[in-house]
Amino acid sequence: MQTPYTALVSSDWSECLSPNGPFDVIGFHYPALQPAIETIFHQYTGNNISLSSALQEIAALLPGPVTEQQMDAYLDGAFETYKGVPELIAGCLDRGFLFMVNTTGMLGYFQRVLAKGWLPALPALSAHSMVRYDRDRPDPFQFHALGEIADKAANTAAVAARFNIPHERIVLMGDSGGDGPHFEWGARVGAGLIGCMVKPSLSRYCRRRRIAMQHEFGRTYQEGEARDRDAEMRFDYSALIDTIADMVA
Repeated sequence: MQTPYTALVSSDWSECLSPNGPFDVIGFHYPALQPAIETIFHQYTGNNISLSSALQEIAALLPGPVTEQQMDAYLDGAFETYKGVPELIAGCLDRGFLFMVNTTGMLGYFQRVLAKGWLPALPALSAHSMVRYDRDRPDPFQFHALGEIADKAANTAAVAARFNIPHERIVLMGDSGGDGPHFEWGARVGAGLIGCMVKPSLSRYCRRRRIAMQHEFGRTYQEGEARDRDAEMRFDYSALIDTIADMVA
Protein backbone atom coordinates (compact mmCIF):
# COMPACT_ATOMS: atom_id res chain seq x y z
CA MET A 1 0.00 0.00 0.00
CA GLN A 2 1.41 3.39 -1.01
CA THR A 3 2.32 5.64 1.92
CA PRO A 4 0.11 8.77 1.95
CA TYR A 5 2.86 11.38 2.10
CA THR A 6 1.56 14.92 2.53
CA ALA A 7 4.65 16.83 1.37
CA LEU A 8 7.94 16.30 -0.44
CA VAL A 9 11.44 17.46 0.45
CA SER A 10 13.87 17.13 -2.47
CA SER A 11 17.44 17.88 -1.45
CA ASP A 12 20.88 17.96 -2.96
CA TRP A 13 23.52 16.02 -1.01
CA SER A 14 27.16 17.00 -1.61
CA GLU A 15 28.17 20.17 0.27
CA CYS A 16 24.47 20.57 1.12
CA LEU A 17 23.66 17.73 3.55
CA SER A 18 27.19 16.30 3.58
CA PRO A 19 30.41 18.35 3.71
CA ASN A 20 32.01 16.03 1.16
CA GLY A 21 31.94 16.06 -2.64
CA PRO A 22 30.34 13.46 -4.92
CA PHE A 23 33.68 12.24 -6.28
CA ASP A 24 35.73 12.21 -3.07
CA VAL A 25 35.87 8.42 -3.30
CA ILE A 26 38.17 8.91 -6.30
CA GLY A 27 40.47 11.27 -4.42
CA PHE A 28 40.47 8.85 -1.48
CA HIS A 29 41.90 6.06 -3.62
CA TYR A 30 43.78 8.17 -6.19
CA PRO A 31 45.02 11.28 -4.33
CA ALA A 32 46.89 12.59 -7.37
CA LEU A 33 43.56 12.96 -9.20
CA GLN A 34 41.86 15.04 -6.48
CA PRO A 35 42.85 18.51 -7.81
CA ALA A 36 41.53 17.70 -11.29
CA ILE A 37 38.35 16.20 -9.83
CA GLU A 38 37.76 19.33 -7.73
CA THR A 39 38.19 21.56 -10.78
CA ILE A 40 35.69 19.54 -12.80
CA PHE A 41 33.21 19.52 -9.89
CA HIS A 42 33.28 23.31 -9.58
CA GLN A 43 32.95 23.73 -13.34
CA TYR A 44 29.60 21.97 -13.52
CA THR A 45 28.23 23.24 -10.20
CA GLY A 46 29.10 26.71 -11.46
CA ASN A 47 27.04 26.03 -14.62
CA ASN A 48 30.10 26.26 -16.87
CA ILE A 49 29.98 22.71 -18.30
CA SER A 50 27.30 20.04 -18.43
CA LEU A 51 27.19 17.17 -15.98
CA SER A 52 27.61 14.65 -18.79
CA SER A 53 30.75 16.45 -19.98
CA ALA A 54 32.09 16.51 -16.42
CA LEU A 55 31.53 12.79 -15.99
CA GLN A 56 33.19 12.03 -19.31
CA GLU A 57 36.26 13.96 -18.14
CA ILE A 58 36.25 12.15 -14.79
CA ALA A 59 35.86 8.73 -16.42
CA ALA A 60 38.84 9.49 -18.66
CA LEU A 61 40.99 10.10 -15.58
CA LEU A 62 40.12 6.84 -13.84
CA PRO A 63 42.26 3.71 -14.30
CA GLY A 64 39.12 1.57 -13.89
CA PRO A 65 35.61 1.49 -12.40
CA VAL A 66 35.06 2.31 -8.72
CA THR A 67 34.50 -1.12 -7.18
CA GLU A 68 32.15 -1.91 -4.32
CA GLN A 69 35.16 -2.72 -2.17
CA GLN A 70 36.69 0.69 -2.92
CA MET A 71 33.42 2.44 -2.11
CA ASP A 72 33.14 0.59 1.20
CA ALA A 73 36.73 1.43 2.12
CA TYR A 74 36.07 5.10 1.40
CA LEU A 75 32.80 5.16 3.33
CA ASP A 76 34.25 3.30 6.31
CA GLY A 77 37.01 5.90 6.52
CA ALA A 78 35.33 9.10 5.40
CA PHE A 79 31.49 8.99 5.35
CA GLU A 80 30.12 12.12 6.97
CA THR A 81 26.99 14.23 7.11
CA TYR A 82 26.42 17.60 8.64
CA LYS A 83 25.15 17.48 12.23
CA GLY A 84 21.52 16.43 12.49
CA VAL A 85 21.02 15.26 8.90
CA PRO A 86 19.85 11.70 9.77
CA GLU A 87 17.51 13.26 12.34
CA LEU A 88 16.22 15.72 9.71
CA ILE A 89 15.40 12.90 7.32
CA ALA A 90 13.78 10.79 10.04
CA GLY A 91 11.85 13.78 11.40
CA CYS A 92 10.45 14.62 7.97
CA LEU A 93 9.39 11.02 7.40
CA ASP A 94 7.76 10.89 10.85
CA ARG A 95 5.65 13.90 9.87
CA GLY A 96 4.59 12.30 6.61
CA PHE A 97 6.99 14.31 4.44
CA LEU A 98 8.63 12.20 1.75
CA PHE A 99 12.38 12.90 1.88
CA MET A 100 14.13 12.47 -1.47
CA VAL A 101 17.86 12.90 -2.06
CA ASN A 102 18.29 14.47 -5.50
CA THR A 103 21.97 14.60 -6.41
CA THR A 104 24.58 14.48 -9.14
CA GLY A 105 26.37 12.00 -6.88
CA MET A 106 26.60 8.30 -7.59
CA LEU A 107 23.87 5.72 -7.01
CA GLY A 108 26.46 3.23 -5.72
CA TYR A 109 27.43 5.59 -2.88
CA PHE A 110 23.87 5.61 -1.55
CA GLN A 111 23.36 1.90 -2.13
CA ARG A 112 26.26 1.17 0.20
CA VAL A 113 25.42 3.91 2.77
CA LEU A 114 21.85 2.65 3.07
CA ALA A 115 22.97 -0.99 3.20
CA LYS A 116 25.15 -0.05 6.18
CA GLY A 117 22.15 1.59 7.90
CA TRP A 118 23.85 4.97 8.19
CA LEU A 119 20.81 6.93 6.95
CA PRO A 120 17.09 6.38 7.42
CA ALA A 121 15.45 4.52 4.53
CA LEU A 122 14.81 6.85 1.60
CA PRO A 123 11.50 6.47 -0.25
CA ALA A 124 13.03 7.97 -3.41
CA LEU A 125 16.49 8.71 -4.77
CA SER A 126 17.62 10.69 -7.79
CA ALA A 127 21.29 10.11 -8.63
CA HIS A 128 23.71 9.29 -11.43
CA SER A 129 24.22 5.63 -12.25
CA MET A 130 27.84 5.83 -13.43
CA VAL A 131 28.68 3.88 -10.26
CA ARG A 132 26.06 1.23 -9.51
CA TYR A 133 26.16 -2.07 -7.63
CA ASP A 134 23.84 -5.06 -7.21
CA ARG A 135 22.23 -4.61 -10.61
CA ASP A 136 20.25 -7.82 -10.21
CA ARG A 137 18.91 -6.89 -6.76
CA PRO A 138 15.98 -4.44 -6.48
CA ASP A 139 16.77 -1.21 -4.66
CA PRO A 140 14.70 -0.42 -1.54
CA PHE A 141 13.87 3.05 -2.91
CA GLN A 142 12.17 4.43 -5.98
CA PHE A 143 15.13 5.29 -8.23
CA HIS A 144 15.19 8.08 -10.81
CA ALA A 145 18.25 8.30 -13.05
CA LEU A 146 19.91 11.71 -13.31
CA GLY A 147 21.95 12.36 -16.43
CA GLU A 148 22.03 16.16 -16.45
CA ILE A 149 21.47 18.85 -13.83
CA ALA A 150 18.09 19.69 -15.40
CA ASP A 151 16.89 16.19 -14.48
CA LYS A 152 16.66 17.22 -10.82
CA ALA A 153 13.47 19.15 -11.53
CA ALA A 154 12.02 16.43 -13.76
CA ASN A 155 12.70 13.78 -11.11
CA THR A 156 11.18 15.86 -8.31
CA ALA A 157 8.09 16.42 -10.47
CA ALA A 158 7.84 12.69 -11.20
CA VAL A 159 7.99 11.73 -7.51
CA ALA A 160 5.44 14.41 -6.61
CA ALA A 161 3.09 13.10 -9.30
CA ARG A 162 3.59 9.50 -8.20
CA PHE A 163 2.60 10.31 -4.62
CA ASN A 164 -0.03 12.94 -5.48
CA ILE A 165 1.83 15.75 -3.73
CA PRO A 166 0.88 19.26 -4.95
CA HIS A 167 3.69 21.57 -5.99
CA GLU A 168 2.99 24.05 -3.20
CA ARG A 169 3.80 21.29 -0.70
CA ILE A 170 7.28 20.68 -2.13
CA VAL A 171 10.44 22.07 -0.52
CA LEU A 172 13.72 22.08 -2.45
CA MET A 173 17.13 22.27 -0.79
CA GLY A 174 20.42 23.10 -2.52
CA ASP A 175 23.74 24.87 -2.14
CA SER A 176 25.32 25.72 -5.50
CA GLY A 177 24.65 26.82 -9.06
CA GLY A 178 24.13 23.17 -9.91
CA ASP A 179 20.87 23.48 -7.98
CA GLY A 180 19.92 26.65 -9.84
CA PRO A 181 17.71 25.02 -12.51
CA HIS A 182 15.99 22.98 -9.78
CA PHE A 183 15.28 26.19 -7.84
CA GLU A 184 14.16 27.95 -11.01
CA TRP A 185 11.59 25.22 -11.63
CA GLY A 186 10.53 25.31 -7.98
CA ALA A 187 9.99 29.07 -8.03
CA ARG A 188 7.88 28.70 -11.17
CA VAL A 189 5.56 26.04 -9.71
CA GLY A 190 5.28 27.49 -6.21
CA ALA A 191 7.60 25.18 -4.25
CA GLY A 192 9.53 26.40 -1.21
CA LEU A 193 13.27 26.99 -1.54
CA ILE A 194 15.91 26.51 1.16
CA GLY A 195 19.54 27.36 0.47
CA CYS A 196 21.97 25.37 2.63
CA MET A 197 25.63 26.41 2.93
CA VAL A 198 24.88 28.72 0.01
CA LYS A 199 27.73 29.17 -2.45
CA PRO A 200 28.15 32.31 -4.59
CA SER A 201 27.25 30.30 -7.71
CA LEU A 202 23.72 29.70 -6.38
CA SER A 203 23.35 33.31 -5.19
CA ARG A 204 24.35 34.55 -8.66
CA TYR A 205 22.00 32.16 -10.41
CA CYS A 206 19.04 33.19 -8.28
CA ARG A 207 19.83 36.91 -8.39
CA ARG A 208 20.08 36.98 -12.18
CA ARG A 209 16.74 35.20 -12.54
CA ARG A 210 14.99 36.97 -9.65
CA ILE A 211 14.48 33.74 -7.72
CA ALA A 212 13.79 34.27 -4.01
CA MET A 213 14.84 31.67 -1.48
CA GLN A 214 12.44 31.53 1.45
CA HIS A 215 15.13 30.42 3.90
CA GLU A 216 18.93 30.22 4.05
CA PHE A 217 20.55 27.82 6.50
CA GLY A 218 24.15 27.53 7.63
CA ARG A 219 26.89 29.61 6.05
CA THR A 220 26.09 31.87 3.11
CA TYR A 221 29.36 32.50 1.29
CA GLN A 222 30.38 35.70 -0.46
CA GLU A 223 32.35 35.89 -3.70
CA GLY A 224 35.91 34.73 -3.17
CA GLU A 225 35.31 33.53 0.39
CA ALA A 226 36.91 30.21 1.26
CA ARG A 227 34.77 27.46 2.76
CA ASP A 228 34.92 27.27 6.55
CA ARG A 229 34.27 23.59 7.14
CA ASP A 230 34.56 23.88 10.93
CA ALA A 231 31.89 26.58 11.01
CA GLU A 232 29.63 24.53 8.71
CA MET A 233 29.85 21.52 11.01
CA ARG A 234 28.45 23.49 13.95
CA PHE A 235 24.99 23.91 12.38
CA ASP A 236 22.34 21.35 13.35
CA TYR A 237 20.11 20.38 10.44
CA SER A 238 17.42 18.95 12.69
CA ALA A 239 16.42 22.59 13.26
CA LEU A 240 15.03 22.60 9.71
CA ILE A 241 12.23 20.15 10.54
CA ASP A 242 9.98 22.86 11.96
CA THR A 243 10.99 25.29 9.20
CA ILE A 244 9.92 22.77 6.55
CA ALA A 245 6.67 22.06 8.41
CA ASP A 246 5.86 25.78 8.44
CA MET A 247 6.65 26.09 4.71
CA VAL A 248 4.22 23.31 3.72
CA ALA A 249 1.50 24.14 6.26
